[in-house]
Parts: sequence; structure tokens; C-alpha cells
Amino acid sequence: MRKTSWLILILLLPFASCQSKDKDVCPRSVPVEMSCIPGGEFIYGSNNSLYPDEKPETKVYVSTFLIDKYEVSNANYFACVKSGKCTHALSNYRQMRGETQPHLKANWFQARAYCEAQGKRLPTEAEFEKAMRGESGEMFPWGNDRPDCSRAVMLEKGLRGCVGGYHEKGNTAPVGTKGSFRYGLYDMAGNAQEWVNDWYAADRTKCGEHCLGKDPKGPCAGVDSCAGYSEKVVKGGSWYWGEEWLRGAKRRAYMPQNDPPHHFGFRCAKSVLPD
Repeated sequence: MRKTSWLILILLLPFASCQSKDKDVCPRSVPVEMSCIPGGEFIYGSNNSLYPDEKPETKVYVSTFLIDKYEVSNANYFACVKSGKCTHALSNYRQMRGETQPHLKANWFQARAYCEAQGKRLPTEAEFEKAMRGESGEMFPWGNDRPDCSRAVMLEKGLRGCVGGYHEKGNTAPVGTKGSFRYGLYDMAGNAQEWVNDWYAADRTKCGEHCLGKDPKGPCAGVDSCAGYSEKVVKGGSWYWGEEWLRGAKRRAYMPQNDPPHHFGFRCAKSVLPD
């Protein structure tokens, strides 16, 4: 190799090393109960004309993060209550109180407190959607094929939760019953609708960078009090709803006080520090 070629290679080595260190990748050690979602762009939102609050469909960058593989179960939540770090919340329906079923009825504040007690936090809406849809923005955790009871705990053919009649409440299933899909995550679509951290913005374009920039956290960057915003976002569909609600881009708005109470669940996330 000529002397000039060696000189160029030597000059480029520090730059290559820096690029490697800066690359947004998963850490070497990930807690067994969590999955790592590698950093990068993904297709966020949808241009579906039926749901203007999902617009615009655009590429958004989300840094590497960890997210729970499973929805928080009743056993998980009541252990936190017993420790004194969480406050009591219990489903009205006895059939939904099983230890391995997703915990339902916690308000947004209780969900956040649970995650903080675990040294975690609620995922942002963008994080939840990326974990659910992947980089290419597919509709569901398994791809673009229509959901059914082989993949999700949902309303199908008049059966709520795949077991209950249309006019009955139906039931959730133990977390992880349907198997894992993208990133090894369970129940990202169906079983329990899940709280995320963001305030709900009906028009993301008005929200600007807080909603569509790098690592968006929603209006006011997710701070506790945000003038003009009073509802939080719920994602993922549930045992009670059908196909349309299970889409990754689907959004629901509800008061963080959860009053009157709805049966929402949640899971936790965690930011990644460089190794």
C-alpha cells in the first residue's frame, strides 16, 4: 500500500472509532423482563383520512430504549401496593382479577408511580408505537395481516376477549398468552389498552417538535402541567375492541385521573445509558 493510503487510513481511524461509539445500539446487558428497541427512524402515525389525529404519517427518530415484554400483571401491581410504593386500584369485574392477568383500572398517575417504583417510567407514545410497528411502520406487531384471536385478545366474531358475547364484558387473558411478536414483546395489540406518558394532541403539527422531532415526548415535552391539554394517550387496543383499535397508529385520549374509571393497563420503559 502506498504511503499516502496509509496516511489516509490513520487519519480516518479516530473518526471511525467515534462513529462506532456514537451508534445507537442496544446495551450488552438487558434485564430479562425487558426488550431492547434499537434507536433509529420509524414511520410514525398514519394518513388514514378517517382518523385525522393520526396525521401526519412521517419519519421520526427514537433513541434506543428498553420496554417491558409484558403488561403489568395484577400480581406485579399488588406487590407494589404491599410495599407501600403504589396505591390501591382494583377492577370492578371479578373475572379480571387473576394474578397473571393484566392489571386494570389504575389511573395514569398510579401507572407512573408503579413504573417509578421499579426504577422505570411510562413509555412515550412514539416509543410504544415504534415497539409495536417496527421501523417500517407496519400496522400490527406481527405485520400487516388482519388481527384475529390467534394473535390477540380482542373482539372477534362477536366474542369479547375471544370468549365473551358481544353484549357481555368478556375477559382479559393472562399476560403473554398469545405469544410474542416484534422485539419479543407480548400483547402490544389487544388484551389491555395501555397508558403512555404523552399528553394527547389532536393535531400533532400544531404541537411541532415536541410531537414530531427527535425523541418526541408530546405537548410540553411531557411535563406534569401543560396548558391547553387535559388528556393523556392510551394505545394498543384491548379485549373489548375489534380490529380497528388494534392498529399501531390508533390513539385514544382520556383524562389521567381516569374518572369515570376505564379499564386501562400499562407497561414500563427505561432509557438506555451508554455502556
